[in-house]
Amino acid sequence: MLVPLLIQKTLRVPLSTAEQGEGSTVARQVDVVLMSTGFACSPELLRHLSGLRPLGAINAGLQILDAVRGLVGDHVQHNPYFRDFPAGVPDTFDFWLECLRLAAGDVFLQVYGRAQHSYEDMLARRGELLASTKDKIKVLQLGGTLDEEARAHYLTLAASPIPLEESDRDLLGLLAVWCADAPQPSAIPVRENRALINRVRLAHGRPLLVDTVTDVLRLACAVSGGDVTLEEPTKFGTFARRDRRALLGALHDVVSAQPAKLADVARFGERWKRLGERLHPHEYPKYPGAAEVFAVARGDRRVPTLAARVEAAYADGDVVAVTKLLTTAPGMLLRGLDRLMSTATEDEAAHVVDAVRAVAGRVSGRVLLSVREHLQNRAAPGWRRLFVNRNGRGVVVRDTRPPLSVSAVLSVVDDEIRSRMPAVGSLEVDPDVLSIAVPLSDKTSSGGFGVLPRGSVVPVSGDLVRFFTYWKERGERTDYDLSVLLLDDTFQYDGQVSWTNLSGNGATHSGDFVEAPDGASEFIDLNLAEVTARYVVPQVNVFCGEKFDEVEESFFGFMDRDLLRGGKPFEPRTVRAKSDLRGRGRVALPLVFARDDDGSWSAKWLHLYLGGSPGFNRVETNAVTTSDLAASVVRREYLTMRYLVDMVRTTGEGPALRVDLTNFGTLVPD
Repeated sequence: MLVPLLIQKTLRVPLSTAEQGEGSTVARQVDVVLMSTGFACSPELLRHLSGLRPLGAINAGLQILDAVRGLVGDHVQHNPYFRDFPAGVPDTFDFWLECLRLAAGDVFLQVYGRAQHSYEDMLARRGELLASTKDKIKVLQLGGTLDEEARAHYLTLAASPIPLEESDRDLLGLLAVWCADAPQPSAIPVRENRALINRVRLAHGRPLLVDTVTDVLRLACAVSGGDVTLEEPTKFGTFARRDRRALLGALHDVVSAQPAKLADVARFGERWKRLGERLHPHEYPKYPGAAEVFAVARGDRRVPTLAARVEAAYADGDVVAVTKLLTTAPGMLLRGLDRLMSTATEDEAAHVVDAVRAVAGRVSGRVLLSVREHLQNRAAPGWRRLFVNRNGRGVVVRDTRPPLSVSAVLSVVDDEIRSRMPAVGSLEVDPDVLSIAVPLSDKTSSGGFGVLPRGSVVPVSGDLVRFFTYWKERGERTDYDLSVLLLDDTFQYDGQVSWTNLSGNGATHSGDFVEAPDGASEFIDLNLAEVTARYVVPQVNVFCGEKFDEVEESFFGFMDRDLLRGGKPFEPRTVRAKSDLRGRGRVALPLVFARDDDGSWSAKWLHLYLGGSPGFNRVETNAVTTSDLAASVVRREYLTMRYLVDMVRTTGEGPALRVDLTNFGTLVPD
């Protein structure tokens, strides 16, 4: 299980422990099959497989193939509703007229939304995919031993400066157990990651890494199999006496060292009360600090929070007092800059800038970069404000704020970021990296292949873009619908293609499935030369049944295709991105495609979900909200890797630094 996961996350293959022998024939066969999926073995990996006995090479090859096929979505059968798609798709009116005729004969329900041909029958009518120089082959590298690869990736995830997406958190939890006796990271910046590692440390009776009371709450959630992000309530289980003693002792130590930490309890008061019922703090009088935590949770003791004191100072109109209070919490000061600068007079604003200059060195790189991106969008009048919660649910409101004068504070932030960047002898940058948004959080991103942070822009090549979605229901009949919304230059409605409108404006739908007990796929072809719309927003709607986080599996992606290349509806080596759909909304908006002024096309990642309706979601009913969300992301100036590259100091001496798509996060300061 671990080997395929590591291959998918790192594109590195751990050394096989199989016996040595002559496996060159098998190795070449593995490489040929890999090429059909868009991957290839590096020379070192090919030599390693060739040096194994045939059976060992076969087993290693199967693991590699399973990993990369799952990565791009080739591990399932993709069978379109219309057998000859994209050819043979009927006119929408004619199709529904035929459906009405079948309904009159009581056979409609047995026909509509269910494939009337087998996967093998569909394949038999297809020609081979013609080779193309545009195909981007991804090279799999040879790694170290499984233990070395597991430890290296564990350290990478554990020390990540940004919150991880769900699949990475799950892998971190698995690797934390594997690497329990291995060297640990010197720092674990993200609290959720710390909770997953503390769960293992607790099980092994080792000292816990906690410095806030909320760290202990997250750990209790992790032990109970709950949500360490604290977004969802956790039903706490029964704790062993040893674990109760460790948790209460950790609370006591935190409160004894810094009594002000009690102010954090009120935020999750109800959860603390439920946890207290499981930990029985009254049985452990030697931990009075822990007892104080639960006294605050019950309301028996009141502790004024820093936020409350800040609000009181704001109510008095004393911006200088607010600034002074916030300098004790530098992160809060930076995150609250917009309000401070909006409220301050010219003299007070200078005081705020001085305070930022004084504390900037104590603020994390992620907060600095987030503030930089926020402020660079405040220098001009706004249009819409986009709010995205931790589940990727987006809301857009009109921006009524006046522009801010931010040049002075931006200069301070830029100076601090520049001081943290490496000085290198030379810098080589893949141009495709420059338009990728700086990864500030992976929480609302999805696992998959070619997935980039929200706001990242990637060029689109080829004559044709083929969108695809796949889902497999778990226990309830589930109908997902792939659709595209077409928008003009001003983001106004310009048409749609879906199961209710099978073709138009250069787009063609593969047909509608209404259930997926064995899995179902839908496709939409976009002939770029025929599209007159300026923006194309693909989306996946939950029409009925299980949501994205309830089905057994669901994902979305797109392929770059050429009109005359032939091939199957799903060809893994043409897949440019495949994103898992696991959000909690009922409408998924993975990205938006835009036609540039020169006629070329690009895609900008959205990673957004709409709440939608409990059922019967359709592209026609969410067009206004979708267009607003797409416009807000397209018009926003995201902080990209170009900014960080410009901050790197090239001295002509020292090491060379190369940044490409495999390590574009290298330049993000910790």
